[in-house]
Amino acid sequence: MQEASNLADSSRNRLQPLGFTDTATVHLNLTPAELVEHALRNKEGHLTDTGALMADTGKFTGRSPKDRFVVKDENTENSVWWGDINIPFDADKFDQLHQKMVTYLADKELYVREAYAGSNPDYQLKLRIVNEQAWHNLFCYNMFLRPAEGADTSWLPDFSIICAPGFEADPAVDGTRQPNFAILNFTKKMILIGGTGYAGEMKKGIFGVLNYLLPHEMSTLPMHCSANVGEAGDTAIFFGLSGTGKTTLSADPNRGLIGDDEHGWTPDAGIFNFEGGCYAKVIDLSKEKEPQIWDAIRFGSIVENTRFIPGTHTVDYANKSVTENTRTAYPINFIDNAIEPSVADAPKNIFFLTADAFGVLPPISKLDKSHAMYLFMSGYTAKVAGTEMGVTEPQTTFSACFGAVFLPLHPTKYAEMLGKKMDENPDINVWLINTGWTGGSYGTGSRMKLNYTRAMITAALNGQLEQVKFTKHPIFGMEVPGAVPGVPSEILDPRNTWADKASYDKTAASLAEKFVENFKKYADFANEEILAGAPKVAVEA
Repeated sequence: MQEASNLADSSRNRLQPLGFTDTATVHLNLTPAELVEHALRNKEGHLTDTGALMADTGKFTGRSPKDRFVVKDENTENSVWWGDINIPFDADKFDQLHQKMVTYLADKELYVREAYAGSNPDYQLKLRIVNEQAWHNLFCYNMFLRPAEGADTSWLPDFSIICAPGFEADPAVDGTRQPNFAILNFTKKMILIGGTGYAGEMKKGIFGVLNYLLPHEMSTLPMHCSANVGEAGDTAIFFGLSGTGKTTLSADPNRGLIGDDEHGWTPDAGIFNFEGGCYAKVIDLSKEKEPQIWDAIRFGSIVENTRFIPGTHTVDYANKSVTENTRTAYPINFIDNAIEPSVADAPKNIFFLTADAFGVLPPISKLDKSHAMYLFMSGYTAKVAGTEMGVTEPQTTFSACFGAVFLPLHPTKYAEMLGKKMDENPDINVWLINTGWTGGSYGTGSRMKLNYTRAMITAALNGQLEQVKFTKHPIFGMEVPGAVPGVPSEILDPRNTWADKASYDKTAASLAEKFVENFKKYADFANEEILAGAPKVAVEA
């Protein structure tokens, strides 16, 4: 009895720096089994027939970027990239909202999790997370790094999260846009999340924190990428927006998985995963297509916004009735070939993945430093009909550094850091991989075959392209190989795959103009080397 009382007192003491002086019940660092039990008792979800917990995120089935704010104060005023992505928030309003959340949670059952972000101990953040829901605390157990059993976690955290889906702000009083919000405060070292049950807000909130602190304080490049490593210790990283194949192409049974989403590249110690788990999309998931993810969905895992096959507890992964953004969250050690600790040497190959629905870009090409920095800042892919409401023909999508919505600093900062890494590691190869269309734009051409894309990546990883002759693309400037083992040579030059060469030239020039138009908002901040990577709009092939 005395032990339980001491644990309760310890839990409350840890919450006092976060403003909690009066709390009803605090559960500290419960095990996955205990959290599942609580979630089921609280009617937060159901068990699937594989043992995973199925939970709904409510009204919000994804992040709400327009409701993500950063407190603007003397510490951030001149360092944060303010605008539509980093929306300024008043420090006094933050304090007011913080107090209202603490009051709201005072009589609630709270789930507190202590964890790390960053697999390299020299670059770690100590975290303390306060959750209103048990399944959210299980999500944090899965997604962040778990302290060793018996470790002392009575630390002063480097950053804290308070997440209360049931608390809604009053926009007229609290300064938010809507009742839901996610607010980063770098001075108070705290994130407030309310009015939304989407668990990914916590994960991406900490990613935003690391994107600010690591370049600022530790000369480390944060990256929105997946990473794996070969038997010889050769590291590869994969950048790409949704739908480009980042998770699929980095999941290689012949290579160890370092992580599927967020990494840092240190000045001298290679790369490290920020997370302790994976957060993968499961729409249309099958054992045949994604065996590693399929097998990871078991007891301790979470599936979000999915539905059962009627009359069963079997998940119907084809069901989009709630959202296409159905997901699973599981610890990284649920993947058989995961590397733990999730650290590796500096990458030897970097892949930028794009699904070019216009059929303009080569299926594989090599980038020099200027083109790498320019294309990194552009972060290009294309949406096609059916991916979003209202999209009826290919649309360009640009997201700086393949993750603009997570960047507190100006994109040129990250691009310049990438360029510096290339200077410091001259043996690095940077590749652009087009997983999109060939032989014409969407509707005329066809999607690049996955086995061809895999063969190209394998050839790049194995050094099989080192002796191949390359030709410069006349508009975009990247170097296109003349041959790749296992791939028909006629598909390597995209212009050759088009029946109407004049139509290709016109479409390529149009895409180049879109790149240049998009880059105008960065041009005043970009150095000459970055600008030299721009496509030549006036050139006709």
